[in-house]
Amino acid sequence: MSCCAPGAESVLDLSGPTANLPSSQEIRLASRALGDGINQTDLSVPTVHCGACIQTIESALGKLDRVESARVNLSTKRVSVRWRDGAVPPLASVLADLGYQAHLFDPQAEARDETLSELIRAVAVAGFAAGNIMLLSVSVWSGAQGATRDLFHWVSALIAIPALAFAGGIFFRSAWNALRHGRMNMDVPIAVGVSLAYAMSLYETINHGDHAYFDASVSLLFFLLIGRTLDHVMRERARTAVKGLSRLTARGAMVIRADASRDYLAVEEIVPRMHLLVAAGERIPVDGLIRQGTSDLDCSLVSGESTPRNASPGQIVQAGILNLTGPLTIECTAVAKDSFLAEMVRLMEAAEGGRAKYRRIADRVSALYAPVVHLTAFATFLGWVAATGDWHRSITIAIAVLVITCPCALGLAVPIVQVVAARRLFESGIMVKDGSAMERLATIDVAAFDKTGTLTLGQPRLVNGSSIDPAMLAMAADMASNSRHPFSKAIAGFAGRDGQQRFDYITEHPGFGIEAKSAGSTWRLGRRGWAGWRARTGGEGKHGFGGTVLSKDGMIVATFEFEDALRPDARSALIQLEDAGVSVEMLSGDTAHACSKVAQTLAIGKFVPCLLPSGKVERVEDLARAGHRVLMVGDGLNDTPALSAAHVSIAPATAADIGRSAADFVFLRESLLAIPLALDVSRKAGRLIRQNLALAIVYNAVAVPIAILGHVTPLIAAAAMSVSSLLVIANALRLNGSVPHRPARPSVDVPSSKAQPSAALS
Repeated sequence: MSCCAPGAESVLDLSGPTANLPSSQEIRLASRALGDGINQTDLSVPTVHCGACIQTIESALGKLDRVESARVNLSTKRVSVRWRDGAVPPLASVLADLGYQAHLFDPQAEARDETLSELIRAVAVAGFAAGNIMLLSVSVWSGAQGATRDLFHWVSALIAIPALAFAGGIFFRSAWNALRHGRMNMDVPIAVGVSLAYAMSLYETINHGDHAYFDASVSLLFFLLIGRTLDHVMRERARTAVKGLSRLTARGAMVIRADASRDYLAVEEIVPRMHLLVAAGERIPVDGLIRQGTSDLDCSLVSGESTPRNASPGQIVQAGILNLTGPLTIECTAVAKDSFLAEMVRLMEAAEGGRAKYRRIADRVSALYAPVVHLTAFATFLGWVAATGDWHRSITIAIAVLVITCPCALGLAVPIVQVVAARRLFESGIMVKDGSAMERLATIDVAAFDKTGTLTLGQPRLVNGSSIDPAMLAMAADMASNSRHPFSKAIAGFAGRDGQQRFDYITEHPGFGIEAKSAGSTWRLGRRGWAGWRARTGGEGKHGFGGTVLSKDGMIVATFEFEDALRPDARSALIQLEDAGVSVEMLSGDTAHACSKVAQTLAIGKFVPCLLPSGKVERVEDLARAGHRVLMVGDGLNDTPALSAAHVSIAPATAADIGRSAADFVFLRESLLAIPLALDVSRKAGRLIRQNLALAIVYNAVAVPIAILGHVTPLIAAAAMSVSSLLVIANALRLNGSVPHRPARPSVDVPSSKAQPSAALS
């Protein structure tokens, strides 16, 4: 909103309409070439806040020469403009003429969310004032007369002043900014209505009138602010997810020059063909090609699979991948803004922009509601003046219409149910991050699941330990205790040992395994072809897990098999979803063979393997275009764009930080039964929301005509408004009742999915 303090992206001080605007040269340098002569510029517009803002900005920018398209993302408060090569369009100056502060988007900018802080302070002030004025009004309603009544009115007037000046200032400044630039927004009628109610109340107080309406005007302000705060929190969540993903980008890297000298450069200064040294434990800063070194890579960002991938010269790597065990020399193939990680950020923002279409509908409804209410009140005033000529009575009746149609019940209809439902879910171990997500979850008809870490726990587990010679198992466990590789942890954890054997030396060979010497013998734990060099079988392993052996002096003495355990009650949860009319499919970055095993175990009829993050987004978007409303359940960084693109999304608490941030729900327990439970609660909440909206509509349909006919005083109108709010709250509290679980159909749950052979252990 135009009155709000600048948020995290507001880095320039715009003291005037055209102060400190970015120059054409700055805009050109900050733009990104999309090909075919099209450039894209991202501008932060912190003051955009409603559907009217979106329509105004997109319409004005779309009329500029060479501008192909302009799209406002309300969640991130950013406008993306695509324009043809040539002179840079005057984007910032056009926005300034409309009254919107704008500056170049800086993904590295970090600051407090001042907008949320201001909204919370405004809600606190308005709530305090509304509560105290209501208490004073009780005495007036109870029959206080004369000086006592006037005293209570004057005290109420004084209490209302800070509420209007500070909390109401949010709406007043926004309305004035819109009117000053010759446009309208939804804050204009709100500001007029609140001001009129206060002015009439003050007039009644000065003239020793029987009734004043300070309580109605301040309560209206309070509930409107609550709605705006909830809306801002939801939108800020998307911005936080994008910032968190951006923080995975390395700030710089060690560059190896042609003369073998080394310099540390910021990631923005790295260009293609530069050679970079990436040490173990560092993230790869840009997309590139491995030129030297071997290591294990955590590729969960790309494929979602927790199993490290062996890296060797000639392989392509993407920005954001974590180098685990050995140094690598990488040749840069793309600048940072064109890297894989930057593409993921753009995917998230594009998905969030698509979701904003639903929010635009709500914004337009809200923008229409206030004008209709105030036009009705104004028409009532004119009608009564024409009929009676009594302007005082006409204003009183118009105020009654204004108060009785106060959107308190409508304002509470949705958030009160969301609050009760959120508490109900939290008690069951499900955290709701976005209240509107419950509405969306209630409408889903397709549930898409990631495999590793979602349907499964993503934790390799040794399954044939009991068949291995105990002495060999103990030796392997002692060697494995010196490594952080997932398979090493699984072996050491199964045997319950922690380095009890003393070795003459022990070393880890990245991408191959562990080598140790004890009592004159050489032991190797790792890749079959490397460890069993005297007994090569060629069985390097074609699939994900396995292929890990222990050898003594080159002879294989033990073979290890691993599995990835399914989440508890996974099959039961999927059955409950199917019983609720939701079809299930699996989207995974893993191989078709590994996906087939899990799909067969869980009786999932449809799965799509070998998907990159963009592939998952495409599948979700394909389902949406086919008319489906998709629930995405995933845990990996690679699932983040799909989580954002889906109609609604859920992630486990074990998910990556960015995945949890992007998801609408997070379940805190291992069982997938949280998902059908959340669906049950959301559908019941949806029914209660519709009932509340119906109550509010019926209330207005009955009360407004009575008020227009002059049979309701402002006092009765305020009481009726309060009763409608209480009815809505009481109906929402019905959700506190238990949500019954549908019993799952009889089935045989297989506790785990056998994992496939792996290429290496290191």
